[in-house]
Amino acid sequence: MIHLRGVKPTLTPDREPLTKAPPAPKWLNDDARAEWKRIMPRLVADRIITKADLTGVENYCVAVGRVREVERLFAINGLDKTLFGIQNRAMQTARQLAAEYGLSPVSRTRVSGAGSGEDEDDNPLSVGRNR
Repeated sequence: MIHLRGVKPTLTPDREPLTKAPPAPKWLNDDARAEWKRIMPRLVADRIITKADLTGVENYCVAVGRVREVERLFAINGLDKTLFGIQNRAMQTARQLAAEYGLSPVSRTRVSGAGSGEDEDDNPLSVGRNR
């Protein structure tokens, strides 16, 4: 029995990935829309995003937009305990969703390593079951 606790699966190209970046939803605020436009070409190019994933991407963009919105409020009004909590939760959500879509450094290695065709037997440090 293999235990995978804490091990994230490798992201692989989907069978039905989007081939063109859809426009940002009109209801997103300016910051969230800017993030959508920044990340969507990468997600489409990596072939890991489908129509079914768009709600999660929207949520990621909303979280990033919220972080930026709260940061502007800090600049105007100074630090506020309630706003700090909102920003902190938005940062956590954005970080978690970024990892789901290969938008963080660690998760990008999962995307780029997927389907690379490299034979793990060539790596002397790999621990395999067939050795």
